[in-house]
Amino acid sequence: MANSTSIRIEQTLYDQARTEALVEHRTIAAQVEYWAKVGRAALDNPDLSASFIAESLASLAEPRSDATAFVPRSQRG
Repeated sequence: MANSTSIRIEQTLYDQARTEALVEHRTIAAQVEYWAKVGRAALDNPDLSASFIAESLASLAEPRSDATAFVPRSQRG
């Protein structure tokens, strides 16, 4: 089990995380961690949209065995 630390957050943010966690099939803690990762990446890369960052993080989380190899159009038969 990973180390954990308790923090205090506003009830409104907690309620929003609970709602979104249900939709995304995450725990509330995992939802807040996800938002923090997206936010950190957005701050580090202000030229990228939040949706692009979120999609990129989702892509990185997918198993590589499920990935489809890229084939340039010029090589497609």
